[in-house]
Amino acid sequence: MQCPECQSTHVNKNGHKKGKQNYICVSCGRQFIEGYQHHKGYSEDVKRECLKMYVNGLGFRAIGSVKNVHHTTIINWVKQVGKLLPDFYEAEITPQVGELDELETFVGSKKTCTWLWTAVDHFKPGILGWVLGDHSAKTFEPLGEIVNKWKCHFYVTDG
Repeated sequence: MQCPECQSTHVNKNGHKKGKQNYICVSCGRQFIEGYQHHKGYSEDVKRECLKMYVNGLGFRAIGSVKNVHHTTIINWVKQVGKLLPDFYEAEITPQVGELDELETFVGSKKTCTWLWTAVDHFKPGILGWVLGDHSAKTFEPLGEIVNKWKCHFYVTDG
């Protein structure tokens, strides 16, 4: 028996997992089962479809049940993509009409609310700028500075 992490042969039995013998590596502490088959992950097509569903308003659990992917996997994909997004969009042409909107969300408890403030071009897809935080003017300030530079018409749908 060999550890899949460090290839050490110094392993001990460590109970059963889903009816199979579980082992632990004495050298590195990695737990594994005999005949462990590494999951190759989901295809890029499945990942892309899940992300499209999320962008179009479906919740993580709904996407998970439709695509048979665990909701935390989808959350991790959204976080990965979010890190690639710029903090704001450097538009070559100032948008003619923009929209400002906010979205309230929470994780775990409704006491831990977070607000997503966005500015979008009304006639083109994509987000021009965004900021995450509480529902205060101080949180909105960085986005407000970006929006003021464009000198275009903006409207807010919810007042």
